[in-house]
Amino acid sequence: MNCKKATRRCPCGYLGDPAGRCRCSAEQIQRYRARVSGPLLDRIDMHIEVPALPRAVFRQSANESAPTSAQVRERVILARQRQIARDGKPAHQLAPKEIERSCVIDAGATALLEKAATQLGLSARAYHRILKVARTIADLDASEHIGHAHLGEAISYRTLDRRPNN
Repeated sequence: MNCKKATRRCPCGYLGDPAGRCRCSAEQIQRYRARVSGPLLDRIDMHIEVPALPRAVFRQSANESAPTSAQVRERVILARQRQIARDGKPAHQLAPKEIERSCVIDAGATALLEKAATQLGLSARAYHRILKVARTIADLDASEHIGHAHLGEAISYRTLDRRPNN
């Protein structure tokens, strides 16, 4: 499922704004976020918060150490080629049995994923989605194995799984 959905962090859209423009109560924010059901969130591979940038950043010149669009494109093409060569399809299309074969992680990374699954209350679907995203991150890194860092990054992309009391 290719689902690209943008939502605001709160009803007014200013939660976390450095100028303090948000006036939403915790209850309003919780009610607003509860509109998106857990089963729907399970079907979205990544959900991250993107804060507003200060206007001064828009005037800055590009970071010369950052990769160019062409360099990023090349990494993506190579990662996709690795996935096709290994599995015959991109990682996001892997079935559960294929995930077990293709997304092998070491013991330390397994402990991290188990802890995240417990703390975040992940469903089996969300668990598998994290593994597939970690597999893609490892492929972008030209790594044959999914490491602790790859898995940690994949888990960090599941911000909406975090329970309010965590």
